[in-house]
Amino acid sequence: MPKRKFAIFDIDGTIFRSSLLIESVEALIQAKVLPENIRRIYSHAHRNWLDRKEGYDKYIGAVIKASDSNMKGIPRRQYLRVIKKMVALHKNRVYRYTRDLIRELKNKNYYLLAVSHSPKYIADEFGKKLGFDKVYGRLFEVDAHDKFTGKFMHLDLISDKAKILKRAIEKENLTLQGSIGVGDSEGDIPFLKLVDQPICFNPNSKLYREAKRRSWKVVVERKDMIYKI
Repeated sequence: MPKRKFAIFDIDGTIFRSSLLIESVEALIQAKVLPENIRRIYSHAHRNWLDRKEGYDKYIGAVIKASDSNMKGIPRRQYLRVIKKMVALHKNRVYRYTRDLIRELKNKNYYLLAVSHSPKYIADEFGKKLGFDKVYGRLFEVDAHDKFTGKFMHLDLISDKAKILKRAIEKENLTLQGSIGVGDSEGDIPFLKLVDQPICFNPNSKLYREAKRRSWKVVVERKDMIYKI
């Protein structure tokens, strides 16, 4: 069986014009699955990010802390019910460049792989809407009563996007020849270094510097314009 060409995409900030994790936390609070007072854990970091006093990484880190520390005991069915509604509401909040690239590659029979540090349940639901073949994300552990334990499974794998890609190439019979990778931050550098055609989309400063050093393609989408730098 011949090996398939593939494309690997980060999701948050690369396809989705927000963060699946942030939107899910807000949806879970509104549905009273998570307590409203957890916003205090990330509200200061959010204000500092909006005021450009601190980086986005501190803000998202605070949201992760708020979410992870409050997941224990939540029934998976209840969680998934909220997540499905949230993704249905936001499924079209995507960038035109990556949306159109996904469609183009799908038509060319590329194997489409998405990686995210958001929970896998959310990333799966979002990726399914866009036609991805495989989605990787953080996976909650559940107990015998189908409730979250507050722990995550296989963190050693999901924390290393290059390791994820190498695993997918082996398991899914893929080839690096003609491969494409799209990311927006330094956390995507490990898999961008592996593919034939790395694309840095709306990159942060760390990824931009790496892209210029390596002569990688840089694409910026702003309002109704797409710039190739």
